[in-house]
Amino acid sequence: MSNTMQSKKLAGPKPGKPSQRYIDIAEMKEDVIIMKDGTMRVVLLVSSINFALKSMDEQNAIVQAYMQFLNSLDFPIQIVIQSRRMNIDEYLRQLTESEKKQENELLRHQISDYREYVRELVELGDIMQKKFFIVIPLDPTTDTQRGFFARVTEVLTPTIAIRLTTEKFLKNKESLNLRVSTVVSGLQSMSLNAVVLDTQSLIELFYTVYNPELFENQRMQNTGRLQIES
Repeated sequence: MSNTMQSKKLAGPKPGKPSQRYIDIAEMKEDVIIMKDGTMRVVLLVSSINFALKSMDEQNAIVQAYMQFLNSLDFPIQIVIQSRRMNIDEYLRQLTESEKKQENELLRHQISDYREYVRELVELGDIMQKKFFIVIPLDPTTDTQRGFFARVTEVLTPTIAIRLTTEKFLKNKESLNLRVSTVVSGLQSMSLNAVVLDTQSLIELFYTVYNPELFENQRMQNTGRLQIES
């Protein structure tokens, strides 16, 4: 009995369930997010405008353009605003390199003082950086061209929808790209620019969402260097 109890202690606790099972994302493919229920998503990074600094006429024009943009959509979208503490590590690193290469002693001291000023300003002021995203969905199961039993089968067994064939995936992606073009065109009417996040950017985005504290101290490496367990 004692030997059995001792062996259990040495074995330690069983590993917990992987966190991936609690995330709704099945995979990311060709800049598209495929959810576990078979639906697809594209994420746009959108620029911003300072609405308060616009004249009254400009503000009214923007509001009208926004209303027309929403009314022109025949599909849902999700608007996400992400607030993160501004990270200037790369900028500080560039200043440090410039300081080392600077031969003029006076300029070298000025760069050093400026670098410390910027660092303290961001730390003490707790300056936040906002990013704006628009999520565009597509639900292939709502395709009315397919039979009733085919759609019911995919709903009851979502893994079938996940395992998309290349031809089916490209067809769904084409439909999704049409929605992206509609949204981008509507945003341009408000003088807003938008770009589609690629796979690397998507992974970094969700890395910051699910690991906000870890992201500040441990940057994620390029996805090409990641080892993905099957």
